[in-house]
Amino acid sequence: MNYRHGFHAGNFADVFKHVVLIALIEHLTVKKPPLCYLDVHAGVGRYALQSTEAQKTQENEGGIVKLVHMAADVLPPPLVQRYLKTVKHAGFPSYYPGSPFIARSYLRPQDRLVLLELHPYEYRGLKTVFKGDAQTTVYCQDAYAGLKAFLPPIERRGLILIDPPYENPDEWNHILTGLKVATKKFQTGTYAVWYPITSTNRKAVGHFLEVVHKEHDKVLVSECMKYPADSPVGLIGCGMCIINPPWQLDVLLNQVIPWLQKALQVK
Repeated sequence: MNYRHGFHAGNFADVFKHVVLIALIEHLTVKKPPLCYLDVHAGVGRYALQSTEAQKTQENEGGIVKLVHMAADVLPPPLVQRYLKTVKHAGFPSYYPGSPFIARSYLRPQDRLVLLELHPYEYRGLKTVFKGDAQTTVYCQDAYAGLKAFLPPIERRGLILIDPPYENPDEWNHILTGLKVATKKFQTGTYAVWYPITSTNRKAVGHFLEVVHKEHDKVLVSECMKYPADSPVGLIGCGMCIINPPWQLDVLLNQVIPWLQKALQVK
């Protein structure tokens, strides 16, 4: 209950996560039938970059701010251009959009958003951001209870984003258990799990990915490293583990993520 994403909004991990999220939604909305987007750690939806939290860490300087400056001189790949356009639409440089705002920008009139947030302050902010939006429902609920409660969706097509703060040492096990329950209820859904990479958690990451590959036939893993592996900083990179990825998503990410990593990397 202590985690507040406002301290980290717009950092390099957000940039990577949201570029991948846009790619996922664009691929999944090629087909006309409606799609349900379920975000089980939704956050507040949009973050003020001049807030006390954001100014204290200034992590956005090494993420979205750095990318915007680079894009002024070097033309990014089309996917990154669309991401930057969405960020600008959200109010950048004053604001940075969270995953729900990003997703809402790319979903169609026939699609639906279900957003879960347990932190009371974040939940109230999320409700405010999406007030009056008939396509979006916001709940103050635990993420893993939500995987049981809201799956399968009535649309029978869904993208589920699992993006916890990883403050709980048992988080990896919670995710694996949650995925087992969720995929049993909704086998054809696309599940995207964001995870941090630090100099000390490589063993945990490796075990998590090994189990996911063992339990699921179709898995795509994409990672973005900002710092060298031996860097003393806490967060050196991050990744996205995708179960049931849409067709040819791997081709796109293999083209875009290396460019993005090079743009954000600290040498």
